[in-house]
Formats: sequence, structure tokens, C-alpha cells
Amino acid sequence: MNKGLYITTLEANSGKSLMTLGLMQAFLAKTPRVGYFRPIIDDPKDQKRDNHIDTILSFFNVDIPYENTYAYTVSQVIQKQNEGKSGEVLDTIIQKYKEVEENFDFVLVEGSDFSKESSVFEFDVNVHIAKNLGIPVIIIGSGVNKTKEELFGNLQLAYNTFVNKDVKVIGIAANKIQEANMELATDGIKSFLPDNVEVFAIPMQQMLANPTMKEILEELDGEVLFGGDFLDNQTGSYGVGAMQLRNYLNHLRENSLVITPGDRADIILGALQANISANYPRVSGIILTGGIIPEDTILRLIDGVSQVVPIISVKEGTFQVTNKIGNIKSNIYADSIPKINTSISTFEKYVNIDGLMDKLAGFENAGITPRMFQYSLIRKAQKQRKHIVLPEGIDERVLKATFRLSTLGLVDLTLLGDQDKIKEKATELGLPIDFDKVSVINPPKSEYFEDYAETFYELRKHKNVNMDIARDCMTDVSYYGTMMIHKGHADGMVSGAMHTTQHTIRPALQFIKTKPGVSLVSSVFFMCLEDRVSVFGDCAINPNPSAHDLAEIAISSAESSINFGIEPKIAMLSYSSGTSGKGEDVDRVREATEIVKKQRPDLKIEGPIQYDAAVDLTIGKSKLPDSEVAGQASVLIFPDLNTGNNTYKAVQRETGALAIGPMLQGLNKPVNDLSRGCTVDDIFNTVIITAIQAQGI
Repeated sequence: MNKGLYITTLEANSGKSLMTLGLMQAFLAKTPRVGYFRPIIDDPKDQKRDNHIDTILSFFNVDIPYENTYAYTVSQVIQKQNEGKSGEVLDTIIQKYKEVEENFDFVLVEGSDFSKESSVFEFDVNVHIAKNLGIPVIIIGSGVNKTKEELFGNLQLAYNTFVNKDVKVIGIAANKIQEANMELATDGIKSFLPDNVEVFAIPMQQMLANPTMKEILEELDGEVLFGGDFLDNQTGSYGVGAMQLRNYLNHLRENSLVITPGDRADIILGALQANISANYPRVSGIILTGGIIPEDTILRLIDGVSQVVPIISVKEGTFQVTNKIGNIKSNIYADSIPKINTSISTFEKYVNIDGLMDKLAGFENAGITPRMFQYSLIRKAQKQRKHIVLPEGIDERVLKATFRLSTLGLVDLTLLGDQDKIKEKATELGLPIDFDKVSVINPPKSEYFEDYAETFYELRKHKNVNMDIARDCMTDVSYYGTMMIHKGHADGMVSGAMHTTQHTIRPALQFIKTKPGVSLVSSVFFMCLEDRVSVFGDCAINPNPSAHDLAEIAISSAESSINFGIEPKIAMLSYSSGTSGKGEDVDRVREATEIVKKQRPDLKIEGPIQYDAAVDLTIGKSKLPDSEVAGQASVLIFPDLNTGNNTYKAVQRETGALAIGPMLQGLNKPVNDLSRGCTVDDIFNTVIITAIQAQGI
């Protein structure tokens, strides 16, 4: 079930705050616990907290610590990117979002502010984040200083960018539109959108655009002379009081801000009198320029006025001050109650919240991204800590992976090998492994050695195994590690960095055995491509599977994909798609497909089908237009080991995809094989999936 919504804009000052406030109010009317999260915030001024976060937390009384509401500041993201750690940024954002998601019924996610000169960079980042959080999006565009063609073109480009990345857009808002152009804006946006996207136009709210006296005070670094209790006064128009008073009074408008040199007592007193007069508009405040303070007699006169407005003295001249005030971008603060109420009421008037709610209720995530998948693996492993044995304890890569795993506390680990040599090797590598937490066992010297040998003898004596052979086998780290699993002293094993696949798997086949109803051990790789995770099977175990073997591999692979959070859409690969091809190989794939359909009618499967038709939507629909799988396959079953092994390696090398695996399927307890060319990341990931398998999911 979807639990989040992402709000993003195309540029600065698009009115995102109005949308956030309105949506928070609307969601709180539907569900009691609504969380709030911002992946990236601007660097707060003077080390203060982010104003908008404080506003949301305070006004809606959101029960979440401030530090949990965001992941990074803009400068921190830039620093990480310069260090080549962009992946770490995304991992942290996903982690912190998921932590909020776990504690709330729904989470509103607000994208970046575009306050820096990095709009293209920020837009791409927002697309990437929304994709990896797996939540739908509302896009907001501003109509200020744009022709209709510019507004529509920008919004269409933004919509297409999100959709092309498989991010669902459920709504588009054109904000700050002139009242006369509201219908024109709505119709223009609808012209390039499908019917399942909500469209709404929101008129310019002058009250939200104009700064308060408090904002002007902070921007000008002024000194409050009078009216400090009224700094929340909302300004309207502003003008310079340089003409004679009788003429200036004609220029006053509602909530006028008066800007005048500090020695113009006539303008100051006249503006104060106009403020309390029934014949003139209200004055919001007075700015005294040039650093000039009125004379004592004038100050005493002002002090006795019954209704005073904020009077602020600034050092800069009138021209500079006027320009600065014109450039102030107004914000909404926690104590800006009139602005907050205006935002919410405007939202409720112009936004069809019921339509948005319907779109949210029907949202289904298009798939799982590699970062989401890797995060989910770690979270699954953390839920039920398992004990994994690594027989190749002396290998440098194994030791580095051990340090990472033990530091994160994801699993309990046992290394097999000579204790002194393993500890010496760790020291040489500069790895401060805590060997009080990571156990090391030398099989021949183990207290369980004789027990394991006797157990192996009982299990294999019908194969002419005697005690001498049994003891000899138990000196082998692969046999000893597998026996640890069999005896319940470990939950799973990962090996193969220094040994062949056969050496790793043979003991498991001899006495771990296959699960009930499973006759074939097979394997899958989780292929973490740029924007999706696909399951490839079998690329490591069975050289020439029969039709029945292929069917079993497909079913096992579908179960594995379900267990790891990937919806299975199975493509039975061949050199032909549909009914066009003939020949022994394609007929075998066709037969395997029919077997799966009979045994598991609940699974979506297509075969035979070519690789391009399986993964490319355009090609898939052209070749198999009625297929539920073509163009969107998530589980790809190769016809033989030669094809599968070469394909996974070609995809891995040519695209930079991360291949996690192989993960063995069908055994009673998990044993997984590594490639002898494996990396530290490969070992790390394989240990995690082994631990998850051991949980029995």
C-alpha cells in the first residue's frame, strides 16, 4: 500500500508551501497520523533550523524530532557528490524516509526549494529521489512572468521526464495564475495529459506574496523604534514618501509600507494619522532610511499616539532600501497564522482533494529500484538476526566484508580457518575486526569435530563412507561449514571466493538436501539495473535443463522474487517470440511455459519470448500485444547455462549493473556460491540474502 506523496516544483517561488499546508490539512482529515519529510533542505541561515519544517511541525503538531524530518542540506549533497558518494546520499534519503514511513500512516514528502542557481540539477535530483522512494508526484509550476506557451511547455516537459522514469504523476498545479486566465490554464494543461492526472489552477494570493514587517526587518537588519508587537503586519504596496504630505496621502493603498528618510517628520506623522483615520487605508509600517532618527520632540509625539505601527530605522539610503524590499521573497513562518490560514483556504477552494485521494488509493508502484531493493535487504536482515558461516576466512575480500557486516551488526558471523593466520591477515589489512563478536573456528581443532564426523558417517555410510573418510571430509571447510548448518550451529553458508561451485555445493546436495516437492537446485541473480531490479535464472547451476527443469526453475525463481519484494512477471527466453519460431530449443521453452501455466495458473508468464521483447515495452507490444508480461518482465528464465551465464555477465559489464548472487534455490537450508572473481560488495550482499533466506521467507 502506498504511504507517501512527493511534492515538487520546476523553479523557486512556485508556491509549494501553499500546496504542502493544504495537503497536510487534507490528509489529517482522513488519517490521524501524517508524517512530513524533506530529502534536501537549504542551508539554514546562521545555523538556525529550517523555517518551513518548523512551520509544519508546529502548526500541525507533528510528533517527529526535527532531525528526522530531513536527510541533507544542499551543501552536504554537493560535498558528497564532489567526493563521488552520490549513492550514499540516495541510500541515506531512502533510509530516513522509511524510518518516518514506519511511524506514520502517511508521509508528505516535499522536494527542494530551488533557491540556488541549480534548477536543472535540483529537478533531476527530485525525479531520482521520487523514483527511488517509489511514491507518486504532484508537480507545481508558477505562472509569474510566463506566457501560456512557456508555462504549458515547462509543465509538459516536467511531466514527460517523470513518466519516462516510471514515476507516477497524479496531479499538476499551475499556481499564481491571474484570475481571468484560470480556465485557460486548466484547459491548456489538460490538453497534453491523460485523464488520470488531476489538474488545477490556483490564483495569485497577494497576501502570500508580500513580506511581513518581520521579514523586512530581518532582510534590512534594521532597528525597531516603535510597534515591535506588530511585526507580523502584512505589507501590501509600498512607496517612497519624498513628495509633500498632501500629495503623498493620495498614493496610500491598503496595508501600505511607507519608505521615507528619517528626517521627514511630516510624512511619518501624516502616515500614522492616516492609519487611524476612517478616510484613509491602513498602514502596515514605516521604514526610516539613511540611519536618521527623528528628533526627540517627534519621538515623544509618536510615543503618545494611541495606535502605532512598526517604525524601523535602517542605515542604507532610500534607493537601496526600496530595491531590497522589492526583492524580498516572502516566507510562511510558524507564527504567520493569517498566511497559513489563507494558504489552506485557497487550497481547499481550488484543489479537488477527493480526486487526488482517488488517484493515491489506486496507485501501484511500477517496480522496485536497485537502491530500494538494497535498502529492503538490509531492513529484512535486521528484523531477524541470523548466523552465517564463511568457510574462506583467510581471503582478503571475505575479511573486508566481515568487517563491514560486523560493524553494521546485520548478522552473526563465523570464519573458518587457522585463527592466528586469520587475525594476522586482518591486522595486515588494517581491519579492526572485533573477534569477540566474530568467531573463528579451525575445523580439525573444533570441539564438534568428532561429532560432525560421526554425523556425516551416519548420513553417508550407505555410500561406502567410513569414519576415516568422514574425518577427512570434516577437515574440509566446505563440508565443515555445511555440517554447521545441518546441526543447527549456523543458519546459512556463503562460499566460493576461493573454491569452485561444485566444491561449495556438493556437501549441501549430499546432506542438506532439497525442500519437499523440489527436485532441482537452481540459482538466480538479482540484477540491479539503472532503474529496476530483474531476476535472472538459471545462470550458475544447470547446464542443459529439460522442459520440466525449466518449469521448476521458473516457479522457484518466481517464489524468490516474491520473497524479496519483486512482483514476478516471468519471461521464458528463447530466440523466437510467440508462435513464430520452430525447432527443438524453442519447443522446449514452449513446453516449459505450458507446464508452469498448469502448475501455477496464478503466475504471469510468457514464452517463448526474445529478450528485447521481454524488457522493452514498445518492442514487446509490437510482437505480443496482448501479453501481460511482454515489455515488463521482471523474472527472466534463460534456456540454458551457456546463454544465462554469458548474458548476465554481458549485462553486468556493459551497463554497470550490480549482480547480487548467485542465490541458490531449492535447498532445505541456504548455501550460496560466490564467483572466484567476486568483490567485497558481492560477498556483503550475498551474506545478506543468505541471512534473509534463513529467516524462512
